[in-house]
Amino acid sequence: MIEELLPDSVVAVEVHGTDEPENAVLYPEEEVLVARAVAKRRREFAVVRACARRAMEKLGVPPRSVLPGERGAPQWPPGLTGSMTHCDGYCAAALVRATDLASLGIDAEPHGPLPEGVLASVALPAERARLQRLAAAHPGIHWDRLLFSAKESVYKAWFPLTGKWLEFTEADIEIRVDPGEPLGGGIRADLLVPGPLVGGERRGYFEGRWTIRDGLVATSVVVPYA
Repeated sequence: MIEELLPDSVVAVEVHGTDEPENAVLYPEEEVLVARAVAKRRREFAVVRACARRAMEKLGVPPRSVLPGERGAPQWPPGLTGSMTHCDGYCAAALVRATDLASLGIDAEPHGPLPEGVLASVALPAERARLQRLAAAHPGIHWDRLLFSAKESVYKAWFPLTGKWLEFTEADIEIRVDPGEPLGGGIRADLLVPGPLVGGERRGYFEGRWTIRDGLVATSVVVPYA
């Protein structure tokens, strides 16, 4: 599912349901981080890292631990960049050589409405107006959840490039629906603060993709060099 939202240069590995990869074993330095966590948290922590290590292998990089860095951002092996996501019943990791993409972000969420009050805290007035128009045209989609997921993907792509926090209201996201395909489309995020320098140029917006499948919303954002 995630792989379809990403360029061919990106390797994505995902696990659905309760399947457990054979290599879903934590390294000692990872184990200590979740030693007191509940079983669900421990499983997701291990499975998403197993996905990441499988992606490393596919890129010809020896698998290694994936430790959280500043603000929880994964610390990848030298020469790689990537993103991870997990929610109930789904884990995924996407990795790419840093020479192919400047950054990327992925996110998956259950396809259901956001809890009451969340949309008002994360969405700009213009975004809420666009969601109303989308809901009128495609009432079977939880557009609020899709917007939230897109903002998560934007942040995951943003932070490795800047090392700074990005508030939900500092990116204005437009969700587009593919013609003839109401369960997929594009994302454009206009940054409302100075964007990162990528290839020597200031980047004012990010773009990505979204899909809905098997009860999940999935989004991706990629930042090319040009």
